[in-house]
Amino acid sequence: MIEELLTGRTQPGMHTWHADRREAARGVTEAERAGWRVFWLDATGVRDKAALLERCQEEFALPSYFGHNWDALEDSLKDLSWAPATRGYLVVYDHWQDLAEAEIHRTLVDVLASAVAYWRPTPTPMAVVLLDSEVVA
Repeated sequence: MIEELLTGRTQPGMHTWHADRREAARGVTEAERAGWRVFWLDATGVRDKAALLERCQEEFALPSYFGHNWDALEDSLKDLSWAPATRGYLVVYDHWQDLAEAEIHRTLVDVLASAVAYWRPTPTPMAVVLLDSEVVA
């Protein structure tokens, strides 16, 4: 998946990535070497909106004035002036399966999709991959 993004065979967007975490870590390293700014959003243990927004603030290193609501997250992901990238932004959303049926997961995916659309026409597009390591043997 990451190789396809880096070579342009796959366009930045929202993708599911079937890979084990070791392969994902290698892909992240490749992306960083290629000038992509990588955020690994790990939802382990997250059960509610407040915890998910807190996790987002930590992973995206959001400014102290972050408003801890969905609109503030969307605005922040469309700014990222504190996290410059040379080639693009890559968000690896890990352990999302525990939230897959929850409204907060669907809302976060909508926010991420909006950010992807915002960055698409720029020199630093955003790709979001939902890491699915459950199906990898």
